[in-house]
Amino acid sequence: MAAALFSTAILICLLPVSVSSSGFPAALKLERAIPANHEMEMNELKARDRTRHGRLLQSLGGVVDFPVDGTFDPFVVGLYYTKLRLGSPPRDFYVQIDTGSDVLWVSCASCNGCPQTSGLQIQLNYFDPGSSATATPISCSDQRCSWGVQSSDSGCSVQNNLCAYTFQYGDGSGTSGYYVSDLLQFDMIVGSSLVPNSTAQVVFGCSTSQTGDLVKPDRAVDGIFGFGQQGMSVISQLASQGVAPRVFSHCLKGENGGGGILVLGEIVEPNMVFTPLVPSQPHYNVNLLSISVNGQALPINPSVFSTSNGQGTIIDTGTTLAYLSEAAYIPFVEAITNAVSQSVRPVVSKGNQCYVLTSSVADVFPPVSLNFAGGASMFLNPQDYLIQQNNVGGTAVWCIGFQRIQNQGITILGDLVLKDKIFVYDLVGQRIGWANYDCSMSVNVSATSSSGRSEYVNAGQFSDNAAPQKLSLDIVGNIIMLLLLVINMFL
Repeated sequence: MAAALFSTAILICLLPVSVSSSGFPAALKLERAIPANHEMEMNELKARDRTRHGRLLQSLGGVVDFPVDGTFDPFVVGLYYTKLRLGSPPRDFYVQIDTGSDVLWVSCASCNGCPQTSGLQIQLNYFDPGSSATATPISCSDQRCSWGVQSSDSGCSVQNNLCAYTFQYGDGSGTSGYYVSDLLQFDMIVGSSLVPNSTAQVVFGCSTSQTGDLVKPDRAVDGIFGFGQQGMSVISQLASQGVAPRVFSHCLKGENGGGGILVLGEIVEPNMVFTPLVPSQPHYNVNLLSISVNGQALPINPSVFSTSNGQGTIIDTGTTLAYLSEAAYIPFVEAITNAVSQSVRPVVSKGNQCYVLTSSVADVFPPVSLNFAGGASMFLNPQDYLIQQNNVGGTAVWCIGFQRIQNQGITILGDLVLKDKIFVYDLVGQRIGWANYDCSMSVNVSATSSSGRSEYVNAGQFSDNAAPQKLSLDIVGNIIMLLLLVINMFL
């Protein structure tokens, strides 16, 4: 990183000076940032470097690129996750990508009931605030504690004055703990180059208790990465610091092992369509107007999809399948069954509508479209609404992946529908866009920098095994020339 070249350089401090009659300074006092006796604690040097790195990031602007692993397939993983580096020194944490919640949290060293191993073949970790040189617990009086009130049941411990939280998720699982502030280390793409090991201070949860599916070892991870809109979300925190834009994008790969792309920035794709976000909602709610099968709109009352009193349509990467209210589910299943009844054998398996067939689903099953406000439609291939349950002797059994929600007017679009598509969450424009895409390919991403320019970069090609590019030489050269120019002006 270019800033590392100057971590021990002499910094110029412009102080009040006397001015001659000609308007030029009669004298200019220079002060060294490092004392002449060179006696400076390493902690102070690191603090200066972190501050300088933060200024460099804010001045350059860029795209934060996260790795993605996991798959939508509930018989394999049933979730997508990424790896984060937290603390000083940084430690790796694997966290589920969740647009249905706001807060980033990881298992704490004092966690009660947290999983010890994971069937995902990842090494689980525990965050220890005492082992990180830059960790600070959030007290009840800290202004940042109020962010958590928007996202969870927050409270304060009288005994230790810690800002605490409790989350309950829709599947019945839950977690509780307290908030800490520490460094998040990430890779930032600026122009055509990668700035590795960039850092920013973020507030996140330190989980001391977990229940439900969170503790099951078959697909256990270290925590959850909430991408909601509230102030406690990492996307909001980094945007408020000027490090990243208030827009993020993902492209979740469906087949061949899953994976995909996750960036803080806007993926640019000419086939994108957008629909407005429903304002003042705790989740990413959109206005679904109708569902069409084979181009024919289903006989569903539009009020079934209306957003009010906790009802509506939610886009949620933390949900594996997709869910429809009963009033929409029944006509949807009937339309699919009627379209394929001459080619397949319908069966019911464990309450789910399934079909036995010997040919490809693409040759038999009809296209489906979800039609949203603003004229945007989401076109679903058969693999976007079907799940293959088994395949015995060349005979495949496919089941409808949309599930029924009884007595609730809610629609949830989970990974089954979201995979194999680019999704852009534009929090400034309050809209969500999408386009069908092969998520094994790279993408172009735009991030508006502090200068107002848009940087177009190529994301999704960086891996742990790839040698990261350093900050490009022209940027380093420009910084050096600027420093020399400033020095020459005042000597």
